[in-house]
Amino acid sequence: MSTGKLDRGGMWIAVASYVAWGVMPLYWHLLKQVPAMQIMAHRVVWSALLVSAWLGFKYGRGWLRETLARPRAASMLALSGVLIAFNWGLYIWAVNAGHVVESALGYFINPLFNVILGVVVLRERLNRVQWTAVLIAALGVLWLTFNYGSFPWIALSLAISFGTYGLLRKLLGAPPVRGLGVESLYLLLPALLFLGWAEANGHGHLFAHAAAPAWGVGITGLLVFGGVLTALPLIGFAAAVQRIPFSLVGLLQYISPTLQLLIGVLVLHEPFDRNRAIGFAFIWIALALYALEGLLRARRSGPVPA
Repeated sequence: MSTGKLDRGGMWIAVASYVAWGVMPLYWHLLKQVPAMQIMAHRVVWSALLVSAWLGFKYGRGWLRETLARPRAASMLALSGVLIAFNWGLYIWAVNAGHVVESALGYFINPLFNVILGVVVLRERLNRVQWTAVLIAALGVLWLTFNYGSFPWIALSLAISFGTYGLLRKLLGAPPVRGLGVESLYLLLPALLFLGWAEANGHGHLFAHAAAPAWGVGITGLLVFGGVLTALPLIGFAAAVQRIPFSLVGLLQYISPTLQLLIGVLVLHEPFDRNRAIGFAFIWIALALYALEGLLRARRSGPVPA
């Protein structure tokens, strides 16, 4: 659709999705006593059930066959499913291990890593301003690498895994929610087997807390609702990008890591010293430069199709 007039409803749906992703560290922090692998497995199981039900309701029982009918869909969605599972698991572990700030850095770096993938893999061309933004961001990463106190492997792993995941999904071209549905179904059996093994060996947290006091019931409910929190923001986002300019989506995406950073520093009291501030400043300047250039280019070229 053409965006001569901004669809405010679509914009607010996108904002709500990014806010949900941004405050998610607080949610996973409530499950700190549960191992990250179990949280991730529950996230897979409950989101698979919810997304599959939603897709079946909206598109009928043929949605899976239609999605997998695309060339290379089966293999590419299997690989992208592994990547998103790795990303989810690492992110949950990082949040509950006290690395929310570094996780936020990963999602600040991610858009610029996507630019690099676009150049290297998709043979896209960058102009001088865009190259300048990438170089400034690289300086920020180098600064953090040598002054952070340790190599920022969490941030880089999150950025690389999510960026590669996005590249695979772009190459395939499958609708976002349908793709997530197939990925979740690929991961469903391994997740169920892992959770079954954990429960059978007394390491599980779902049934162990089902008959516990109020907080235990809360743990069980939080594990189940984690699937809802996985699916609903993505469904909302998929709807929103059909209604607003993609250039606006590119600007709104920084809501999530900004909220994550604020939560890490102000709520969870993670350290944010001068060296970290300098490294983040490089990243922020690069992002601002890249976003401003994209916004000006979009205005010069007229309305952007959503």
